[in-house]
Amino acid sequence: MKVEEGRFYFLKDSFFEKMKDTNLSNNKDNGNKRPCYYCFKDKEYNELLWFIPISSKVEKYQKIYIEKLKKYKRVDTLVFGKVSGKERVFLIQNMFPTIEKYIEEVYVRKNCKVKVTNSLEKEIKEKANLVLEITKKGKRVVFPDIIKMREILLEEIAIKSFTNNKG
Repeated sequence: MKVEEGRFYFLKDSFFEKMKDTNLSNNKDNGNKRPCYYCFKDKEYNELLWFIPISSKVEKYQKIYIEKLKKYKRVDTLVFGKVSGKERVFLIQNMFPTIEKYIEEVYVRKNCKVKVTNSLEKEIKEKANLVLEITKKGKRVVFPDIIKMREILLEEIAIKSFTNNKG
């Protein structure tokens, strides 16, 4: 599967089983797959992908946004925007890394891969990369342990690369 930045994907259960992080939004299955995740590529490692869950609970997160804005004067962990014509919230506070082998499928509506506007994509990536840099400096601003997860995945990438180069 060719993974594209700015698209939405579903993940395999094996990813959540491997990571064992209680702060991840695990797969739910009641006839509908969810959540789906917005994808962008890591600046440093080509094979590393960052996934941001989206939520339809816009009112709930608007209240949280306002509280954070009052306290911190800016909010980089939540971004609001339209997905397939419906208002959604991108939960940067719940973002995490993964790799292609854990992607189950792309999110499609009406036979088309879902994408956001260029301006929304730019805002999401800027804020997510800022949050990632803050996290790398030791300040925890996202719920999942993305530093630990990143290390696990980079090790997996290195092993795969080593194995492929041996053969």
